[in-house]
Amino acid sequence: MTTLLPTTTSRPASLDTVLAYAWDVAGFTATDAMEATGLTRTTAIDAMDSLVELGLLRELPNAREAGAYRKGRPARRFELRDDAAVLIGVDAGNVHVTAVVTDLRSRPLSTQRRTLELDRDNAETRRGLIVSAVDDALADASKGRGDVLAIYAGVPAPVNEHGRSPKHPDGFWERMNPDLVDAFAWAPLARIENDASLAAVAEGTVGAAVGCRDYIALLAGARLGAGVVVDGHLLRGRHGGVGEMVAFDHVDGVGAADGLGTRAAAWAAEAAVRNELAPGSALASLSPEHVDGRAVLELAAAGDDDARRIVLRVGAVLARIVSVLGSMFDPERVVVSGAISAGVDEVVAAARRALPTDLDLPAPDLVISRLGADVVATGAVAAAATAVKQQGLDLWSMRSRS
Repeated sequence: MTTLLPTTTSRPASLDTVLAYAWDVAGFTATDAMEATGLTRTTAIDAMDSLVELGLLRELPNAREAGAYRKGRPARRFELRDDAAVLIGVDAGNVHVTAVVTDLRSRPLSTQRRTLELDRDNAETRRGLIVSAVDDALADASKGRGDVLAIYAGVPAPVNEHGRSPKHPDGFWERMNPDLVDAFAWAPLARIENDASLAAVAEGTVGAAVGCRDYIALLAGARLGAGVVVDGHLLRGRHGGVGEMVAFDHVDGVGAADGLGTRAAAWAAEAAVRNELAPGSALASLSPEHVDGRAVLELAAAGDDDARRIVLRVGAVLARIVSVLGSMFDPERVVVSGAISAGVDEVVAAARRALPTDLDLPAPDLVISRLGADVVATGAVAAAATAVKQQGLDLWSMRSRS
């Protein structure tokens, strides 16, 4: 059993200070820690020894033992025990579930993926599948629930600060978030967030919005969702509804919260029914079951005229969406994120051309994410890592007592 910690108010602040420093560096000495934190030598060494005893730091071979030291007293060297516990990031989407287990430096150890059968989908089944994906990912990493410090999960629903989703007229939000905060209550820190919000965390941490303080991550595949960051802060709202796109049901030129891929597929099918496709075109030759958003975008990129016309329509809708978001939140940048981002170059190019030039505020830059389909899981891990860096010793203590 790991040594138990005093509470935040009773333990020396130097422990938190040194641990925060250790998180972002490789091997370090007491002198390194002193210079970075402003602690005295004795205080820094005492803190490092305590963190070693707790199991969060390890002492490395000194310079002499490593063969790199010539004379004098060798300095003691330490590093974060990145294998001391794990983080978990989950993308619990409408159809696909991804669970990623990482070490404390966010390096992936294992990944599990699941596909939901929507004709059998209900809250209980969904919760069980998500939990089993997490447990299997832990098992693949040769870890258990007791090794977890934090788990963050993204769901396609608004989520309040307590991890709960409001009631939806047809029960969709409750089904997407089947009380997951209770299902993961065994973890020292379990947070459920809106999936687009976690996509925004990913883009700001390792993606297209690094260094940007005002931006929107737009998940735009099957349905629209937006993670909104203003002045460096991720916005949530009273019920977690910031970024919910149902308002676009009432916007001329948009008309619904359908995503870019959904629109492309629907308009292609509609054109086929109306015999509006050129005979022998690549799009016309697709069987109905193969007409999806990705196929239409790929054909447009390959030069198919029918597909390109549809892409221009989708681009015009995206321009309208970006214009409205720009007037509401005044972002510097809008990032098109998610699995659909891999094929939307033509759509985004069309949207840039269609952006109005007579808006009261300058139009935001419209860019494409390179994080792909795993953007939500990436953001979940990043959010978990940030939380653990801020609350590491308290979470470690909770884990030790469990």
